[in-house]
Amino acid sequence: MCGLARRLSERLDIDDSRPHCECLRMYASCVLIGPATLRRMYVEELRTTDQIAAHFGCSGTTVLRHLRRFKIPVRPRGPCVAWVRLRKGLSPTLPEWSADVAYVIGLIATDGNLARKRPVITIVSKDTDLLETIRRCLGLITPIKSHPGGSGNHCHHLAWHDRPLYEWLRGIGLTPAKSLTLGPLSVPDEYFADFFRGCIDGDGTILVYTDRYHVAKNARYVYERLYVSIVSASRTFIEWLQTSVFRLTGLSGSMEVRHHEHAHSVWKLRYAKAQSMRLLAWMYYAPSVSCLATVDLSCAIVASCCSTLRCSLRNSLSNIAFTAS
Repeated sequence: MCGLARRLSERLDIDDSRPHCECLRMYASCVLIGPATLRRMYVEELRTTDQIAAHFGCSGTTVLRHLRRFKIPVRPRGPCVAWVRLRKGLSPTLPEWSADVAYVIGLIATDGNLARKRPVITIVSKDTDLLETIRRCLGLITPIKSHPGGSGNHCHHLAWHDRPLYEWLRGIGLTPAKSLTLGPLSVPDEYFADFFRGCIDGDGTILVYTDRYHVAKNARYVYERLYVSIVSASRTFIEWLQTSVFRLTGLSGSMEVRHHEHAHSVWKLRYAKAQSMRLLAWMYYAPSVSCLATVDLSCAIVASCCSTLRCSLRNSLSNIAFTAS
């Protein structure tokens, strides 16, 4: 009877020091769970209704009835995102910035979407590596599904219900249907390189090619070209990116616009070779940073370009010294 009383006291949030004969008589015909115990297990420990039901030896329906009785908000059906994050050592509500979170925010800002009526976040991409990176950074178990793209293109999409993250994204400046209205976001300076790298992986381009256009004039006119660029239909967003990068790195880049007769204008922020090499070294500051798998080649190019840049600077300084002498 003592063991039964202890379990009953846990259900009712009561002290074992006082007898509760009436409750013990009721125990055989009903299951009573105290509000404090239920809130601790369901809200703080993030257990499911089935897990709580198994603990108390009742049905999941009984647990749901007690949740509604005590006015404890019921989570939507499906995997509990916060519980999965806790098991992976991540914050369940993502209240703090990190390099991985900043990278994903950059992807969502450029290539993602926030639903209007429900706290659902969606990202569509042809590259499954990008979606797998998002799953790893946020500790998601949501499956990646096929998505029919425009003009017969085959894409993949990742969509998940996450109210804490959704509200957090709204708080830093993201909004539904943001393509034309996207503006400055509350991104800390210490994580802006990660955020900008996510923007480039979302709607940007790292272009490397050999320019042989003037070879007909002279065989030595062969140049290695390098450009880093990002496009957006929001001029305000592009201007904010340009201003922020200049403030943090001193790189100005150039901005241009393409007007379309039957579509919205598209703004592009582009950095040429010398600035691109410094920009890429700033973005990929460590080998372990989150990025697309296809960017591994670009990282090698970055190292080569940085070496070339150092040689160019050294030669320039030598020429200046020679001229001065």
